[in-house]
Amino acid sequence: MDVILANPRGFCAGVVRAIGIVEAALEIHGAPVYVLHEIVHNQYVVNKLKAQGAVFVEQLADVPAGAVAIFSAHGVSAAVAADAEKKGLQVIDATCPLVTKVHLEVARHARAGREVILIGHSGHPEVVGTLGCYEPGFGGDIYLVESVDDVRRLSVRTPQELGYVTQTTLSIDETVRIIEALRARFPAIVGPKKDDICYATQNRQNAVRELAGMVDLLLVVGARNSSNSNRLREVGEQMGVPAYLIQDAGDLNDSWFREGASVGVTAGASTPQVLVQDVLDKLRSFSLHGVREMDGETERITFRLPPDLTRKMPQRSL
Repeated sequence: MDVILANPRGFCAGVVRAIGIVEAALEIHGAPVYVLHEIVHNQYVVNKLKAQGAVFVEQLADVPAGAVAIFSAHGVSAAVAADAEKKGLQVIDATCPLVTKVHLEVARHARAGREVILIGHSGHPEVVGTLGCYEPGFGGDIYLVESVDDVRRLSVRTPQELGYVTQTTLSIDETVRIIEALRARFPAIVGPKKDDICYATQNRQNAVRELAGMVDLLLVVGARNSSNSNRLREVGEQMGVPAYLIQDAGDLNDSWFREGASVGVTAGASTPQVLVQDVLDKLRSFSLHGVREMDGETERITFRLPPDLTRKMPQRSL
């Protein structure tokens, strides 16, 4: 059995930044620091940060007054940010800059008198936060659509004054179809100047499309609640390859593999490399023959930590 590794795979710049923010906050302020929701969707990452003193909560009510509170990479609504300020929390915002870009687009549409259509998955933390960034004082509303059928059923107040934004971790192909349906139904709709789907999501989906033509089976290492990991599995299936989403090596099933098969392995944008390595180690017990990396897009994007954190970081002697 041969294994081909997708390239790129694993951590994106937004995830690296979010994890770095929690670790820096712990170094500066000491434990505990409180994180609203999972900092990124990966239990291994969350457990590692818990062991260092991070406390993960699902609502601000569980954060003591005056404590350090970190917003996850998925972002929060304007109301949550306002409540945190009222409570006197020391807020550190780990929202991915690409998610913040979408939040700003929603606010600009509202100020321009447009209602907004958000393409995304109901209940996802990023979607919840983005829906809460529309400013109701401008008299309009924000609507969530998940499919072309949702577009057909959608009823808006101002069809001639609409804008759309998207969740950053969607399927590229499905999003294109939904945007086409929106433009067909609302010809005056205004979209972002640049695609809202993040570079890492696009690069990893493109890599899976290429990888699918080279393998008999695809393994996606990622959390079950990770949107971008689920989309990678879906892309593999759409390309006609059996695809499995696995959280770690413990999810592998030897009945999936046959002698002589070629196996593709990729990882979601919130999946650490150590979990990919554990999968490769486990595959060796299934008669793994060799591992090679496919050529792929080189990602050079990085996001800096918030200036307030970097200024407070202890200076280390060389």
